[in-house]
Order: sequence, then C-alpha cells, then structure tokens
Amino acid sequence: MTDFETYTIASAPDAAKPILEASLKGYGFVPNLYATMAEAPAILEGYTTLSGIFGKTSLSETERQVILMTNNRLNGCKYCMAAHTTLSQMAGVPEDVITALRTGSPIADPKLEALRKFAIVINESRGWPSDAQIEVFLAAGYTRQTMLEVILGTALKVLSNYTNHVADTALDDAFVPNAWTSSVSAAAE
Repeated sequence: MTDFETYTIASAPDAAKPILEASLKGYGFVPNLYATMAEAPAILEGYTTLSGIFGKTSLSETERQVILMTNNRLNGCKYCMAAHTTLSQMAGVPEDVITALRTGSPIADPKLEALRKFAIVINESRGWPSDAQIEVFLAAGYTRQTMLEVILGTALKVLSNYTNHVADTALDDAFVPNAWTSSVSAAAE
C-alpha cells in the first residue's frame, strides 16, 4: 500500500488550503479524508463541490444518507461508513434507518427501502437498471429526477470510497465511536 500524507492546512498544496480552511470552519476540524485528498487538490475540490451540489437535490437529508451509506456499505468503505453514521446522527436521521444502512438490512419505511434498493441496483449494475427495476422505483413515488440524483450520490461515493481504499485513510477521533467493519473491505485485504 502506498503511503499517503495526511496534510495539515500549513503543509497542504496551496490550491487545497482554502478548502481545508473551510472544512475547519464547517466541521471544527479537518477530516482526514480531506487532508488526504489534499495531495491532489482537484479531487478535493471536486469532492467538496459535488458534495455541495448533492445537498441541493430534491432529496431529504435522510434520503441522501440512504444513498451515501448504501454505497459506503457496498464499497466496503470503513471510513465513510463511520463518518456518515456520525453525520446522520447529527442530522436526526432515524436510528432504525442508520442501523439498517450499516447492516444492509431492509428499512421499515417502504419508500426509503425502495430508494435503498435502487441505490444498490445502480451500484451493482454499474448504472444499468432493468426496466422492471426502474418501474418499481417510480411506483414507490420517486421520479426520473431522483434516478439521476441517485447516480450523483453514487459518483460522490466513488470519489471518497476509492480514495479511502487506496490511501487507507485513518479514522478521525470524531468518527471512532461509529467505527464499522465490512466483509467487503476485509475480502479485499
């Protein structure tokens, strides 16, 4: 495994510094994911920009976390699963939803479960859902717009999950209480 530096604001490349400074203001610390992405300021800018754009979708915070955490679990990202568990708790996502997302279990709410299943389909089919899968998703009350927003969330997770995989990003202290293990990541090691 290649060793990646975990940059500080002072040691980061100049193009990454403003983004790291903004994360310090927003989170109260610089997440190790951002400090690692600073190695390539373009991915850090891309990730934070895309994250902001994902926040502007038609989806609720809970729905966004369903998409993000489903991808984190499928991709076996220990860092992002712990981070998004913490963020979900802070945002008031129901605990039963968080638990289902961490374990890959069905969500009791049928509409959220349809979203979770469709996020799985998009991830596992690499964006090739069947007509029947699309119809089930639409019948649950979602739209073609939502289908594209699921793809947006999936793309966002590719950036962070894959970065964490190649860099073996250390879990921040703030996320340690929600540490998570994955059979997917264990199989890859």
